[in-house]
Amino acid sequence: MRRVWSENLPITQFRVARPTNQLQKVVEFYRDGVGLKVIGSFEGHNGYDGVMLGLPDASYHLEFTQHVEGSPCPAPTKDNLLVFYFPDKDARDKIVQRLNQMGYKEVEPDNPYWKNAGVTIEDPDGWRIVLQNSYTLNYDKEIHP
Repeated sequence: MRRVWSENLPITQFRVARPTNQLQKVVEFYRDGVGLKVIGSFEGHNGYDGVMLGLPDASYHLEFTQHVEGSPCPAPTKDNLLVFYFPDKDARDKIVQRLNQMGYKEVEPDNPYWKNAGVTIEDPDGWRIVLQNSYTLNYDKEIHP
């Protein structure tokens, strides 16, 4: 049995789901570019195909779906972000280089805070991620190496 998050929120898994019209490109961005692991997928489920990508323990993951009739999902504001924290700058920079080689370049963040220790990149649908060179000790204080 998986461990639950807390007594106040007794869940064992957290998923962020988003539709797309370019499932293969989005999967390549997050799998081949960012380096998330494919932890599951499905095809033809009530007209939907989908892929789940996440961290090795699969407790936290992303799901991207595409409907046979189309799944438009306009990008939100430029300050809606998915942030990945990297305590090792060199490891972060390798991922930035890999994404650059795939054609995904750094974009100017809407909030200048993210430029301090982060690199902001748009995925194929225009949704932004930040590859942040810092780590969090607790939710009250963020630490930058």
